[in-house]
Amino acid sequence: MQSLIVQILFFGFLAVKVWAVVDCATRRPELFPAAERRTKNFWLIITGLSAVTALVTSPIGIFGLAGIVGSLVYLLDVRPRVAEVQEWMRR
Repeated sequence: MQSLIVQILFFGFLAVKVWAVVDCATRRPELFPAAERRTKNFWLIITGLSAVTALVTSPIGIFGLAGIVGSLVYLLDVRPRVAEVQEWMRR
């Protein structure tokens, strides 16, 4: 049972981390400072390292948990602000 839970966490966390890095990679770099967030390169490093740690560490280890936190910060804080600025710039 414990093995099944770890596998579910692994694939769930991996999906979130890949989503974060792909979303970050597709955003324009000038949107990040305009949204008063760190640069695109900073977030690419954070989300990219997060995705890599998903492949080489346990999802419930310190690096796996730190990676999911970094990805969730991007997805829940940075991404909405960047999308908001992107919409505003389209008008």
